[in-house]
Amino acid sequence: MVRKALLGMLLVLTTAGHGALAFDFNDVARRAKELAGKPFDRPDTQLPKTLTDLNYDQYQQIRYRPEKALWRGNKLPFEVQFYHPGLYFNQIVKMNLVTADGVRKIPFQPDNFDYGRNAIDPKSLGDLGFAGFRVHYPLNDKRVKDELIAFQGASYFRALGKNQVYGESARGLAIDTGELSGEEFPVFREFWIEWPRLEDQEMTIYALLDSRRVTGAYRFKVRPGDSTATEIKSRLYFRDGIGKLGIAPLTSMFLYASHQPATLEDYRPEVHDSEGLSVQTDGEWIWRPLVNPKRLLITSFGTTNPRGFGLMQRDRDFAHYEDLDTRYDRKPSVWVVPKGDWGRGRVELVQIPTRDATNDNVVAYWVPEQSPQAGSTMDLEYTLFWQANNETRPPLAWIAQTRRGRGWGKDPDNTYRYIVDFQGGPLDFLKPDQKPVAGLWINDNGEILDRQIVKNDVTGGWRVSMRVRRTDDSRPMEMRAVLRNGDDNISETWAYIVPPEPR
Repeated sequence: MVRKALLGMLLVLTTAGHGALAFDFNDVARRAKELAGKPFDRPDTQLPKTLTDLNYDQYQQIRYRPEKALWRGNKLPFEVQFYHPGLYFNQIVKMNLVTADGVRKIPFQPDNFDYGRNAIDPKSLGDLGFAGFRVHYPLNDKRVKDELIAFQGASYFRALGKNQVYGESARGLAIDTGELSGEEFPVFREFWIEWPRLEDQEMTIYALLDSRRVTGAYRFKVRPGDSTATEIKSRLYFRDGIGKLGIAPLTSMFLYASHQPATLEDYRPEVHDSEGLSVQTDGEWIWRPLVNPKRLLITSFGTTNPRGFGLMQRDRDFAHYEDLDTRYDRKPSVWVVPKGDWGRGRVELVQIPTRDATNDNVVAYWVPEQSPQAGSTMDLEYTLFWQANNETRPPLAWIAQTRRGRGWGKDPDNTYRYIVDFQGGPLDFLKPDQKPVAGLWINDNGEILDRQIVKNDVTGGWRVSMRVRRTDDSRPMEMRAVLRNGDDNISETWAYIVPPEPR
């Protein structure tokens, strides 16, 4: 025990200096390149039935003992706890610790877990391995280390900023999402966690990604704060060509909202982890409200060198959700900022039908115009910002809400009225005698029957109202709206799509 304590103290003191660590991104890249030169070897994980037969509640009872956390008691800013394999988390990942003295394996120790009421004999598990890990940091209270970022399942991870609760997730990579051929899910096979110094306010994590057609090296620099930043550097090696590569993929949930009411009676006005896709190009900001379609819906926005995109939760009013357990009002928005030029391509949005809030049914990512070929290499860098208090918004007026209702009249008709509220930006500086003009557009599957723009005296913004009719319910109807002052656009673009009705 004395030797272990002294070793821990020695490592803290060593890494507190400025000497180079024994491992970096290039080491992971070499492993990824070597792995790409070999046929894909699907890991054959055989977990005991006592773990694979667990239901969700039983699996949730398995907890890592906080007192066993990595760096507990070392007065470092971060701590690490690990996830136990079981249920559908059956992919074993290798865990390593990077210090100034070298790299060492982090062993699986059953005694570090509390198995709750489950009839599991820890002694029978041996060196089973981990299903992932989570990093803790004092985000909200200097005396308490909260969850900061977690990696668990395939290449999924999710992070938190101050006063946030877990919502949408990110992934290392998406391949053929929404394609008839089926989606391929790359996995992080191995992680290396860099031992932090006493003064560090960021944490570095390396990961090795593997899949049938691609391998990759990843470096995550995690900077906690009001908006936690996850700076990502990756290098991909392609075993084979890929039809649709999804870069910086985000995954979220949308069930219903004010513009698409619940199909069943529910006390909650809205249920979603994200409410819209925001896209920043060189010349335009676009806002597409999310929908819950009745069949798979894939849309995209083409551009060159995107400035940013994200699945956003703009509405922070608890009264619009009324869910004390899930707290949708505190779910993070995630904003992607590319580094360097990404070239021509598109931001693609995939929306999948769902009947409840248990499934993530929304995916957004960047698709390069040129598909990667076998033997090629791709370098990418970008940063994810997990936001709530200071979310990324355009300097223009932005869309505060979208609402939908039936068209006017005593008798029901087949028209809908859409209400779009703009606020902020240049609208705050219009003179009393200035009135913006609403530029509206609808595709050939609909018509605008009437339109209005009025001052919203409550918010100080402006409200656009339009009554529309769709020609063919089996086809999508797309609409756009933007506010103008003279020849200038002074708002982001509202880009709404009404999904087709299945026949």
